[in-house]
Amino acid sequence: MLKTFGAAPSRDTQRRFATLPNYADGRFENPGGVRFSPSEAPMGRMLLDFLRKPATVTPSRPVPTVRTDLRAPAPAAPTIVWFGHSSYLIRAAGLNILVDPVFSGAASPFAFAVKAYPGADAYGVADLPPIDVLVLTHDHYDHLDYATILELRGKVKRVVMPLGVGAHLRAWHFDPELLTELNWHESAELAPDVQLTATPAQHMSGRLAQRQTLWASYVLELPGARLFLGGDSGYGPHFAAIGEQYGPFDLALLENGQYNLHWHAIHTLPEETLQAARDLGAALLLPVHWAKFTLAYHPWNEPIQRLLAAADAAGQPVTVPRIGEPYTLGQPVLREAWWAFD
Repeated sequence: MLKTFGAAPSRDTQRRFATLPNYADGRFENPGGVRFSPSEAPMGRMLLDFLRKPATVTPSRPVPTVRTDLRAPAPAAPTIVWFGHSSYLIRAAGLNILVDPVFSGAASPFAFAVKAYPGADAYGVADLPPIDVLVLTHDHYDHLDYATILELRGKVKRVVMPLGVGAHLRAWHFDPELLTELNWHESAELAPDVQLTATPAQHMSGRLAQRQTLWASYVLELPGARLFLGGDSGYGPHFAAIGEQYGPFDLALLENGQYNLHWHAIHTLPEETLQAARDLGAALLLPVHWAKFTLAYHPWNEPIQRLLAAADAAGQPVTVPRIGEPYTLGQPVLREAWWAFD
């Protein structure tokens, strides 16, 4: 059980972090110094929210999914297969890039807690093609899943993650030669003409202590396409700054769901997800971080309903594939309302 929690960066590593501009007093800092602590979400209010939560925080029937042969030849254009919440596979430039996989059925260190919705856990590691690059945005349990990572060990050629997160993988006996840790605005070449750059996010990370490890979004530059991989983030001016420095983007995958006003600093509301896409200069938005786990007490499908209402009013294209349904860049958007039930 204790292995699930991973390991903290070594003292030598923390001393190296101390020289970085986004690290102070033993912790990583958000852009602009924005801070959030779990103590800012009072237990009394959280308990009241729990007691008042609607029955619709979980779907009344299994979430629709599509079974796709992920080992079949990939289309020429970048193709995304979403697995629910923030897990997805990008097939592009001859690479299979897997982001934040959680296939154990729970987004928690405890298998009985934060269970996946029926139907939403249709895929596992055995369904995946060979993985060239595993990308991690931060080390929270709904993004870095111990059981899934153990199953992937020996099956991925490279892992890219924010600073400090590598301590967990080394503790879990990953080959250190495969691990690349990035600070914001540092890049890794994944293949000729394919570059991944870590960019800021407004969030927090750390399994053993908050902000011991870094959190990040990413810019994925491909031949003929540029994608933004948002990870978790509250809304802030960093989106416009990223758009100005690295954009515009052909596609942005942005968090949209599991929000609560108590932790508004570190998670966007749906209307803010739309604004972030516009700040980034995203031609197309694919919303993630919903439809698999209940981490907040809004109706399970409220995030997509609110987002689409705002996006349609603003003229922002959005594609909403089912879990497992491939979306290939350049195709018509997927907008069949598969989520239209309580």
